[in-house]
Amino acid sequence: MQSNVSRSQQGVLRGLHFQNPNAQGKLVYVLEGEVFDVAVDIRRGSPTFGQHEAVVLSAENHKQFYVPEGFAHGFCVLSETATFCYMCTNYYDASAEASLLWNDEDLAIDWPISSPVLSEKDAKALKLKDFDVANLPVFES
Repeated sequence: MQSNVSRSQQGVLRGLHFQNPNAQGKLVYVLEGEVFDVAVDIRRGSPTFGQHEAVVLSAENHKQFYVPEGFAHGFCVLSETATFCYMCTNYYDASAEASLLWNDEDLAIDWPISSPVLSEKDAKALKLKDFDVANLPVFES
């Protein structure tokens, strides 16, 4: 439904973002540079709730990563710059957007960066345990 492209400098961390309602699945890849990309399952009732997957995406390895609806998504830039693309299953809805704290210790994400450059929104993000459960998507088996 929607295609997005962003460009970021080394050390920038974006995320962990999600929308509820109007969740987005995302197929992500890198056109230039290299990023460390993460998806976190935040679906209420899911057997993998709070678990994550991470992958390095680069223009050289040509990998793509699918982030399903109901997952928070984020990445940090490892190269000098990176051009990041994401194809979304739903339109961006600012009123439904939320951010999960990138370094929430309960998520145990081994980010390859310790002091990232964050947006104000991402710096103020909540830990998963601090979200009102009503603000998280529902897992349907």
